[in-house]
Amino acid sequence: MKKSNPTISIVFTKQQFFTVMKAVFLGNWMANGYRVDDLRKDYEQVEDYIFSQAPKFGLDKYMAHEASDGDRYYPTRVFEENTDVHRMHEAYDEESMWDKLAEGLGERDFFEKYTEAEIKHMSRDERFIKRTECIVIYEIEFEKYGLRRIRIRKK
Repeated sequence: MKKSNPTISIVFTKQQFFTVMKAVFLGNWMANGYRVDDLRKDYEQVEDYIFSQAPKFGLDKYMAHEASDGDRYYPTRVFEENTDVHRMHEAYDEESMWDKLAEGLGERDFFEKYTEAEIKHMSRDERFIKRTECIVIYEIEFEKYGLRRIRIRKK
């Protein structure tokens, strides 16, 4: 017996649907923005479906589609430039860059500060606390000074 995919209907206001469009766009960007050949089709298909519904809410100017596109629906330049999606994207990139940098440098320092034997004898909580202490040093540094005091030493 073939399994069917159940469907449901959800009622949105125009504003709620517009927010869903932005959330789906950002979600697809997170899933596929860095991919080339191995795109997550499931995210693209959801974005296509949501954007295909835009005319029902009078949001046509945010969606592009031509018959030659098949089932593909795209955000327009108006959507990308006149909504807050790029500001949110840039803010996310900025914040995650600082987080990843602090985490990477803090982890490096943690493994330089403690030997493998010392780490093995730490409890999970102790290891977490000591690792976090190393990371927080960089979080404070970056919050106060950005990259102004960061240098690469030549050996």
